[in-house]
Parts: sequence; structure tokens; C-alpha cells
Amino acid sequence: MSVLDLVLRRGTRSSAGRDEFAQRVCGELSAELPDEDLGEDLSDALERYELGSKPRCEEVEYLDLVQDAIDRVARGH
Repeated sequence: MSVLDLVLRRGTRSSAGRDEFAQRVCGELSAELPDEDLGEDLSDALERYELGSKPRCEEVEYLDLVQDAIDRVARGH
């Protein structure tokens, strides 16, 4: 399920507002991780990630940042 799908499941914001919020969160994450190819589907980024491909401390930070962004979009704030 893409980040946009998660946002669209929430009925509290307008469609344009949800899309804008999801894009803003993805943009913020891309700014924090400029060397990563995240795309719009952050869940896919987690699924494609190969454990052990980064030093452990970087790996934990990367996975936490992506999961936090997914959770933020799902919550809508």
C-alpha cells in the first residue's frame, strides 16, 4: 500500500489536502535522505531495502525515518 493510499483511506481531509500533505512529508524525507531513491511509495522503499546494505547505525536511522514518515502520513499530521 502506497503512502497516498494510506492518506486516501482517511476521510478527514479533502483529497487535495491529503495529497499535498503526503507530498510534503515525502519531500521532507527526501531532503533528509538526499542520496536515497525513495519515490512516492515509501512502503515500497522499505520492502525494496536490503538489510545489511548500510552500516548498522545508518541502517537503523534510515529505516526509522522512512517508517516515521509512513506513520505521519497515515495519521494525517
